[in-house]
Amino acid sequence: MRLVIQRVSEASVIINKEVVAKINKGLLILLGIENEDNQEDISWLCNKIGNLRIFPDDNGLMNRSLKAIDGDVILVSQFTLHASTKKGNRPSYIKAAKPDIAIPLYNEFIKTLQNGLGKSIQTGEFGADMKVHLVNDGPVTIIIDSKQRA
Repeated sequence: MRLVIQRVSEASVIINKEVVAKINKGLLILLGIENEDNQEDISWLCNKIGNLRIFPDDNGLMNRSLKAIDGDVILVSQFTLHASTKKGNRPSYIKAAKPDIAIPLYNEFIKTLQNGLGKSIQTGEFGADMKVHLVNDGPVTIIIDSKQRA
């Protein structure tokens, strides 16, 4: 699994001109799922999300976690995070999991993250054409791949 985590002061997701998710201070997370991903990847990443110290403390240092600030989350599925651009100019998405594998893992990710944070998170809609709006705070953008944790 691959994440792009963006610290935001506000973010929203619009589908068919309707706002389906909206937060203020917190994280906008883009999630890409591969065929080999499993519960171990989900657990490791969800723990990392809740405890990653990327929010400023009283001295302006990035020392506070999402849990510490009681921040909100929008999670958006994004298969294009696994694009391969090695050959030609048209990206290949062969490593991205097909919906029959990705949807159950996406739903489990949502459940695990909510349980870990002790609060509901907002989401986009799997497979939908979404418009994602955000104000990246900092800017702080971090990429985490569960296959590169060692």
